[in-house]
Amino acid sequence: KISGKTSFKSGMTKKRFEDMVRTAKKYITRGDCIQTVLSRRWTGRLAAEPFSVYRALRMVNPSPYMYYLKFGGLKIIGSSPEILVRKDSSRAVLRPIAGTRPRGATPAEDKKFADELVASEKERAEHIMLVDLARNDLGRVCRFNSVSVRELMTVEKFSHVMHMTSEVEGVVRSGHDSFSLFKAAFPAGTVSGAPKVRAMQIISELEASPRGPYAGAVGYFSFNGDMDFAITIRTVFVNGREVSLQAGAGIVYDSTPSGEYRETENKVKALMRAVEMAEDF
Repeated sequence: KISGKTSFKSGMTKKRFEDMVRTAKKYITRGDCIQTVLSRRWTGRLAAEPFSVYRALRMVNPSPYMYYLKFGGLKIIGSSPEILVRKDSSRAVLRPIAGTRPRGATPAEDKKFADELVASEKERAEHIMLVDLARNDLGRVCRFNSVSVRELMTVEKFSHVMHMTSEVEGVVRSGHDSFSLFKAAFPAGTVSGAPKVRAMQIISELEASPRGPYAGAVGYFSFNGDMDFAITIRTVFVNGREVSLQAGAGIVYDSTPSGEYRETENKVKALMRAVEMAEDF
């Protein structure tokens, strides 16, 4: 057991993040993009064993994708809720997440937040845009007329936040495989924006440092041609004793700087709680 407590510090002040949101909105108003996803990073010195963080994360924020990866001194410890892309035989699936609210303290408050999420014109418009982007990504490698939306704007609840999700699927056409499908889907529109290339240029200009593995992908290609990848969000990055967390928010025309700042705070709470719990293992 390592003594001490992990203390996190953001490399970006509230004012700096909100100014970044305002700059992104100017690009959107000018017509450069429809959405761009801006993120913040928190860093600290880890006072727990990295594998204990993974154990705590399984309890605090159980998610569809749980992983603990070691690359030399770097450890990637994640609880991602979001598929990047999945292929099962010839069926390809994307499941975009867009729209977030915190969990309520009571069942009544929880329902209130969920109702607000699905009723929000801003959240619905942003979500539909990213569903269309997912349809377009699959359309690049799937059979004509095979791409469809199986689920639209359902609410999924996790320990500290709830999200609006949809599921888009298609049938991969002859001549394409898992690698071309991955290329068509990466990076996810939900962590970059739309159109992707211009959104990523704006991210590169505005964010303080390169993202590294954050918002990338973790998963596998199998020998039978299937694949399953998650987006590396809700993930703890440990390098030696240095630890970092990162969370983003999708900026659109009617985003408010303070609202997007709060969204990043809500998304990182489960990770901070897991690190805190791990110190007591």
